[in-house]
Amino acid sequence: MPAPLLSLDEVIARLMSVIRREGYDGASLAELSKATGLGRSSLYHYFPDGKDQMVVAVLDHLEATMKANVFAPLRSDAPPLERLQGMTAALDKFYGSGQEACLLASLGVGDASKQFHPRLRQLFSAWIVAISEPLRVAGIPRGTAQARAEKALMLIEGALLLARAMGEPALFVRTLRDLPAELLRR
Repeated sequence: MPAPLLSLDEVIARLMSVIRREGYDGASLAELSKATGLGRSSLYHYFPDGKDQMVVAVLDHLEATMKANVFAPLRSDAPPLERLQGMTAALDKFYGSGQEACLLASLGVGDASKQFHPRLRQLFSAWIVAISEPLRVAGIPRGTAQARAEKALMLIEGALLLARAMGEPALFVRTLRDLPAELLRR
């Protein structure tokens, strides 16, 4: 009996896992096929335009995930500290407490960096705006809120990279734990 077909969401989740781990250049069609359990022809059934279309689908999925799980707490009616803690809790879950690679960083190098730069810039810009919102609610001036939101992304991304490179996920977890209070300090 043949295996049941995967849903498109499951295929995209499996593609995301490979691209997170291998980056655009390292994610060969053979590796993507292996991860999804689909032959190349089946992958092309889902994505007729090939790997680039796969990456666009992965970015669409990432953006939806970020909006629903990371940006939503930041835009809630909760107090600013709770909003930021909601974001860091979502990030901790999404990055497996520092054990999963960042898809945005993986796509920011190699051939993909030129091709997907506008999309990556858009996602990071939206994240900066979302982080700025609870800071503004807390009375932090607009320019300072923007600078702190940018620094927050540098800390998050840097901590994720360092945690993975050092094999110490606790570095990422600690950064997330301390970040909300640091962003709101007077």
